[in-house]
Amino acid sequence: MVTKQEAAAAVRHAKVVTGVTWAQLAQAVGRPLAWTTAALLGQHPMSKDEAATAAALLELGEDAALAFQQQPTRGALDSAVPVDPTIYRLYEVIQVYGPTVKELIHEQCGDGIMSAINFRLDVQRVPDPAGDRVVITLDGKYLPYQWE
Repeated sequence: MVTKQEAAAAVRHAKVVTGVTWAQLAQAVGRPLAWTTAALLGQHPMSKDEAATAAALLELGEDAALAFQQQPTRGALDSAVPVDPTIYRLYEVIQVYGPTVKELIHEQCGDGIMSAINFRLDVQRVPDPAGDRVVITLDGKYLPYQWE
């Protein structure tokens, strides 16, 4: 049996070998790009058909397809403070702007949170004369606290 972590490592390797992109995988699976990428990196379970499609496109075997279908243990950080520079920048953004986001959510929506379950994510490269920009959209359902 292959674990979700082992399957994720196999996906990264297979992408290099086959030249398949995340966008091609998402299109073949029929799911959003960010969701498909997260699923193949072990953060979401895929249906049997989705898993078989991804495994075939990546030239991976049945063991990987079965791992793609397993319920994950979510959370991808090996330590409390990430060391990968790209992931650390996101951690830094939350450290600096997290309290601001919280205040703005509470002011605009009330006492509640943004869901990370009913959630959409998009990452886009946007041309800019001063240097290309990365636009990350976090789109989560507002969930009010209910104390009753």
